[in-house]
Amino acid sequence: MSATPASTAIDRRGLAVTAGTFVLWGVVPVYWHLLKHVPAMQIMAHRVVWSALLVVAWLLLSNGFGWLRKLAAQPRALPALALSAVLIAFNWGLYIWAVNAGHVVETSLGYFINPLVNVVLGVLVLHERLRRMQWIAVGCAALGVAWLTVQAGSPPWIALGLAASFGLYGLVRKLVAVDPVAGLGLESLYLFLPSLAYVLWAEAGHGGSFASGWGWGTDLLLVFGGVVTAVPLIGFAYGVRRIPLSMVGLLQYIAPTLQLLLGVWFFHEPFGAGRAVGFGAIWLGLALYAGEGLWRSRGRLAR
Repeated sequence: MSATPASTAIDRRGLAVTAGTFVLWGVVPVYWHLLKHVPAMQIMAHRVVWSALLVVAWLLLSNGFGWLRKLAAQPRALPALALSAVLIAFNWGLYIWAVNAGHVVETSLGYFINPLVNVVLGVLVLHERLRRMQWIAVGCAALGVAWLTVQAGSPPWIALGLAASFGLYGLVRKLVAVDPVAGLGLESLYLFLPSLAYVLWAEAGHGGSFASGWGWGTDLLLVFGGVVTAVPLIGFAYGVRRIPLSMVGLLQYIAPTLQLLLGVWFFHEPFGAGRAVGFGAIWLGLALYAGEGLWRSRGRLAR
């Protein structure tokens, strides 16, 4: 029996918000590059402080303290979200440092690899079983990483660090069933005090960049770094509930594609034939994995 139009209808607002979120994540290296004169740890600390204030304010205005009471009623959620907070903080810090150290192309590689890291974690931790084409896809990506390692003389540590930290973050958040924005709120609270303490220490005569000689432009960029962090995450949480997960899986490649284009054409990072071969193998793996999943989902809808 064929699917009815209602069963295949797509929430247009959810689609637009999700696509817009990935576009924002794709062009955000330009924003962090504007803060290149600020040490990465300070950018990271300000990012946490201002995004925490925004996310918690959003939650309090929309639901009072109900979101916090719900989390407190799940004892397993509290330590799990502490771990996920550490993982996302590491991911954010590494990403900012890499962008401002001239490694935008490698950051894009990390987010191209990330979906296949999720697959491997699913097999190793959740004991999921892969079909033959999925194994071939993972193998193609592994060959691509191996090729890039040979070309560079060392593994692409930045890409692997970003992919592994975000993959583990996603795994932890999958294992603890909490509202995405509420979970982000608690993660923000865990990180808030250490980040605020570091900001205050830096401003107390240790090379702080806020309200210093850099001017009000830098101050605004540091503050709005919280908006740049929180708004896409809230948008993603909104959109992912309204469109099929398979569509989210395809849209997620918008961000690393834009990052790669920025790295090559805006930041003028090298992208020779050797790198292209490694990226090509990874893209082939992603295409095989996404295509196989799309083919099977269409087959189920056609029944």
